Amino acid sequence: MATGEVHADLPHDPATVWSVIADFGGIDRWLPGVTACRLEGDERVLEMAGMTIRERRLSSDDEARRLVYGITGGAPVDAHRATITAAPAGDGCRVTWAVEVTPDEMLPLMLDVYRQGLEALATHLSG
Repeated sequence: MATGEVHADLPHDPATVWSVIADFGGIDRWLPGVTACRLEGDERVLEMAGMTIRERRLSSDDEARRLVYGITGGAPVDAHRATITAAPAGDGCRVTWAVEVTPDEMLPLMLDVYRQGLEALATHLSG
C-alpha cells in the first residue's frame, strides 16, 4: 500500500475551511472534475471524468476537523483511505490531504487530484 500527502496553507479560519470540507455531499461545489454528487447514507456518489465513483465516509470529527473516507467502487483501486484535516497554522489554516492506496501505481494520480483539489478549495474559499 502506497502512502502520501499534500498540504496547503490557507489564509482562512480553520472553522471556515472545515465547514466546506465537512460537507461530504458538497464536494462538487469545489473539487475540479466532479460534475455531480449525491449522498446515499454514509456514501457519496460522484460523477466525474465519465465515471461513477462511490466513496464511504468512515469518520468525521468536528472537534479534530478530520474527515476520513474511502473509495468503495467505480475507480481502479483495490484499497483506498483518505484523510483530510484542517488545522490552525499561523493566522490561517493548514489543510492536509493524506492517502493510502493500492495498487501503488495509483498514488501519483491521487496526489495530483488532491493537489488540484486544494488549489480549488483555496479559490472557492476566496471567492
